[in-house]
Amino acid sequence: MNKKFASVAATVIFATVSLPGFAADSHDSAKQGQSRIEREVRHELLTLGPYGVFDNLSYRVEGTKVTLFGAVTQPVIKLDAVTAVKGVEGVTSVNDQIEVLPVSSMDDQIRRAVYRAIYGDAGLSRYSFQAIPSIHIIVKNGNVTLEGVVANKGDSDLANLRANSVGGLFSVTNNLRVDAGH
Repeated sequence: MNKKFASVAATVIFATVSLPGFAADSHDSAKQGQSRIEREVRHELLTLGPYGVFDNLSYRVEGTKVTLFGAVTQPVIKLDAVTAVKGVEGVTSVNDQIEVLPVSSMDDQIRRAVYRAIYGDAGLSRYSFQAIPSIHIIVKNGNVTLEGVVANKGDSDLANLRANSVGGLFSVTNNLRVDAGH
């Protein structure tokens, strides 16, 4: 079976595996060739209660084995993700590679400021109208990583510019992918 990496973004899945965060070449969850296990893993991760814009999950499915990746702000999200994926029929093992981000009031301030800078921009605000906004803001020790999917390169560049306009952070890494379907 082909290795898949999928990312959980509101409507995104990536075939060499990524969720609002996995690596793939299409955001269409009905993509041909996508296995039932991949669809169910994606669904389980997207419906996690506390999963949000400051978390990023991705996965890789290799046959009946699932590897989970990403970074989350709360340990319960990691636990819920692993538990949900273990419950998917046909999954025989789950390799948990999810990082729980350190607790930091400074990182919390940066998260809020970057969120306001990105989603407060008229050109990017449309991405905030999804149940789980497609631009995820991961902050660790003052370093920001943007994950997820946008409609075009201009939106990716604008999000990067807006994030870099926030004071008090050390760096911004832009891992936003452009949705080929737009």
